[in-house]
Amino acid sequence: MTGVESPDYVPGHGLLRGRTAVITAAAGTGIGGATARRFLEEGARVLISDAHPRRLKEHEAALGREFPGAVAAVPCDVTDETQVRAMFDAAVAAHGRLDVVVNNAGLGGTSALVDMTDDQWNRVLDVTLNGTFRCTRAALRAMRDGGGVIVNNASVVGWRAQAGQAHYAAAKAGVMALTRCAAVEAAAYGVRVNAVAPSLAMHPHLEKVTSAELLAELTRREAFGRYAQPWEVANVIVFLASGYSSYLTGEVVAVSSQHP
Repeated sequence: MTGVESPDYVPGHGLLRGRTAVITAAAGTGIGGATARRFLEEGARVLISDAHPRRLKEHEAALGREFPGAVAAVPCDVTDETQVRAMFDAAVAAHGRLDVVVNNAGLGGTSALVDMTDDQWNRVLDVTLNGTFRCTRAALRAMRDGGGVIVNNASVVGWRAQAGQAHYAAAKAGVMALTRCAAVEAAAYGVRVNAVAPSLAMHPHLEKVTSAELLAELTRREAFGRYAQPWEVANVIVFLASGYSSYLTGEVVAVSSQHP
């Protein structure tokens, strides 16, 4: 099947004007970085975080040149509760309030289950699922008096089976379940909680850690015969963060044809 070409980039329309946001794992060229840019283009003030301080500082500087005064950065390893608390405290201190949190931090890897070590399993679960839990809990504590929006990054692998991905699939399925349960509890605070479930959003790091054969196979499975651009996933996150989704909570939105 011949792939459909990527669409033109969508300009901002002020959908998040005046909002303040925290976005984790946002120092690179993937979904987190694209989401930070799209939020800024939509008028938000953004605090980006990442576990890689050098890359984070570079990305903060690059975005700051384009959006002066609208972006700040705090290094954060989401497996460390102390760092998570410090990140949210910094966001509230900088902006006075917190409107949107995007939990993008996740860790993958490929290993047959029979050969997988406890350390491999625990590391992926701690970053991807436990990290989302820690940040969701912190976000709810910051938002329960004023409302807000939480958007989690899940994956279609949370629905479907893929060899070598037992740890990652389990973690992402957990993110989906966490999203639904958190949404029920958060409604009392005026907080909406949803998730996106991408399949294949191409960026340079993914190409380094994934075989060309697997990338080609995953691309062939998609209805458009191509991978998503990270900004296409970010656009759905913008929608979930905006007033256009004001009655949507507890949902996992597939940004892919690979859903059940």
